Amino acid sequence: MVATGIALAFIAVTALAAAVFFGTAPVNLVVVAAAAFGAYMAINIGANDVANNMGPAVGANALTMGGAIAIAAISESAGALLAGGDVVSTISKGIIDPVSVQDTNVFIWAMMAALISSALWVNLATWIGAPVSTTHSVVGGVMGAGVVAAGTAAVNWPTVGAIAASWVVSPLLGGIVAALFLALIKAQIIYQDDKIAAARRWVPILVGIMAGTFTTYLALKGLSRVLEIDLATALLIGAVSGVAVYAVTRPMIRARAKGMENRNKSIKTLFALPLVISAALLSFAHGANDVANAVGPLAAIVHAAQFGDFAERVSIPTWVMVIGAFGISFGLFLFGPKLIRMVGSQITKLNPMRAYCVALSAAITVILASWLGLPVSSTHIAVGGVFGVGFYREWHMERRLRGNGEKKPKVKQIGNDERRRRKLVRRSHFLTVIAAWVITVPAAALMSGVIFLILNALTG
Repeated sequence: MVATGIALAFIAVTALAAAVFFGTAPVNLVVVAAAAFGAYMAINIGANDVANNMGPAVGANALTMGGAIAIAAISESAGALLAGGDVVSTISKGIIDPVSVQDTNVFIWAMMAALISSALWVNLATWIGAPVSTTHSVVGGVMGAGVVAAGTAAVNWPTVGAIAASWVVSPLLGGIVAALFLALIKAQIIYQDDKIAAARRWVPILVGIMAGTFTTYLALKGLSRVLEIDLATALLIGAVSGVAVYAVTRPMIRARAKGMENRNKSIKTLFALPLVISAALLSFAHGANDVANAVGPLAAIVHAAQFGDFAERVSIPTWVMVIGAFGISFGLFLFGPKLIRMVGSQITKLNPMRAYCVALSAAITVILASWLGLPVSSTHIAVGGVFGVGFYREWHMERRLRGNGEKKPKVKQIGNDERRRRKLVRRSHFLTVIAAWVITVPAAALMSGVIFLILNALTG
């Protein structure tokens, strides 16, 4: 109840500040209400979306819960305020043709309905323990209100189809990439007789790959709103960064490996710091990219109320991004631990090596998707990476128990009790998350359509 009270107080203060700044004329009251719902949306982003980046690091015990929340709050806020850009698409990735909505008031109420419905859906998902895509929630909200306001012809259905395809593409790519890196680490380090020598050789390479990948990732996604960098340039910058970091970390890893015991526990400690850095960078990129998408409807309402028109792209007032940054921080501190624990430890057991693979797969998958021109969700990629690591462990364990391919298997299959004991993939969480992903867009759309009808009736 205390957390809820603090959240409500933040929303009330936001609305009061907007009222003082804009005044209480009828047209400005719309902005005040939108600011309050924008604060509510930001709190929900902090409670749900950010868990995907910090969960693996906490689950692997590379970060404490308090440390993860502090780093995430700073990184997300820095990303939103420093690299969030000053322009946002009001129609959320071209879902609705703005020409089809002729009346400014109708447009305002449609965006308000989208903002309210997406915030309510993310709140519900957090309550049931399902990490969902905030951007997809906003897309569903905009689509639902747009259909009710202007008909199905207003919807860009090919774009909707591409987003639907990303429900499958994002987690599959994330899971496959994470599993492949875990397989590489096991083969080249864990199962070697001299693990320390193997680590001295491979860990600097893996850290260099991480540095190059995240430099490319930040150039493409984290800084995309303030700098136009094409894929080839981003890859070149990433390659230079990767080689430089490899050269710097190679002697450091060799020095640190001296005196280490030849066992897995020693090797895992070498991945802890790269994992923490990668989690911070993922949070920065999320703050820069996804937060601006989430506050798009709020920016659209402010623009329409102030200027009496609407455009495909509008400027984001600084105070809107401040609401996003502070709201995320409040959401993280008040409600974030629930989903951070779920992603980090309740889907499958993670250690620094496995969590490192998840973080690396998130960045690599975004780069692959950019190259292939596929729309992907960073939320789905990160959680898909956790599932990929878990299912790889499950497959690998069954293979070992069967005797590595011998004709007469020692054990046919891992039973449910053994699967639970070893903390392999928990099917209940898997099914809950998949179901939430599938229904996010239609559920947000349905809620938004109903809310738009109510708002239109009350103000019409």
